[in-house]
Amino acid sequence: MRLLASLTRRLLVAVPILLVVSALLFTALRVLPVDPAAMSMPPNATRAEIEQARIQMGLNKPLPVQYAIWLGRAAHGDFGQSIHLRRDALRLVAETLPATIELTGAAMLVAGILGVAGGLLLFALRDRKAELVAETATTVLMSVPEFIWALLFIFIFGVLLPVLPFTGRLAPSLDRPVVTGFLLLDAVLVGRMDVLMSALAHMVLPALALGLAFSTPVMRVLRASLLDVYHEDYIRQARLRGLSETRILLRHALKNAFLPTLTLLGVQFGFLFGGSLLIEVIYSYPGMGNLMVDAVRNADLPVIQLVGLTYCVVVLFINSVVDGLYQVLNPRLRAR
Repeated sequence: MRLLASLTRRLLVAVPILLVVSALLFTALRVLPVDPAAMSMPPNATRAEIEQARIQMGLNKPLPVQYAIWLGRAAHGDFGQSIHLRRDALRLVAETLPATIELTGAAMLVAGILGVAGGLLLFALRDRKAELVAETATTVLMSVPEFIWALLFIFIFGVLLPVLPFTGRLAPSLDRPVVTGFLLLDAVLVGRMDVLMSALAHMVLPALALGLAFSTPVMRVLRASLLDVYHEDYIRQARLRGLSETRILLRHALKNAFLPTLTLLGVQFGFLFGGSLLIEVIYSYPGMGNLMVDAVRNADLPVIQLVGLTYCVVVLFINSVVDGLYQVLNPRLRAR
């Protein structure tokens, strides 16, 4: 109940943030040297036809009036039509968003597992000769960006050892079930294990590339948090009671050291969600990243603006959930 109340408050605070972001996006896109009216017309359109289209689209009005018109339509779910694809922009985003959420969620799982396991390993190696080797390895991992991992994984697991697919979201021979739009969930709902396994296989390499690149900060934050926690009085008292080091770590230290790590994971999710754009392009993954690249290439302003807003909404929502969880899990904040 506390989590729901905290989430509701933070989502209400996010409303003015979205308004500011939408205004900035709208202004930035409108000052670009691109004429949406001309791009929406066929190549042989006359100047009079283009001017008539400008009037119909409201582009002849002052910029604040244009934004007010757009905001009024957006409040009713009308975010415009794709100039390039001639389709409703909201429907395009709704079709591609589930793929990006699935990919980012899988990458977050990879980053969390590797980050926690690596952080525990770094902590276990403290004050040992192998600590320097582990620190050097994490530094090397941190210096390699996700697109380099993506290319390396394609070469190793897709070309040199062709064991995993590296293009698309599903094998071409399989029919995609459509229930919720989330391929993994839809495959389970309709009982198509072949679709589920194919979708998971196509997700392995891009999720690894994204997750591995973002796992090293989690390792370092968890290790630093554990080192701080081990100086607390209750750790010394646990030792005096005769508890084993493993139990002290897992039952007492880890749950308190994990709170800063949880906050970092929330921040990392925002970076993962944005970083998925390049990974989707490399792996030809049909998500919002590919949609955004195609929209930028064709100066498709309605789609660019809606994709940008969608990224903002998702990041704000995840950060609100993480902040709410932090308040619930932190004993000091629960007491207030």
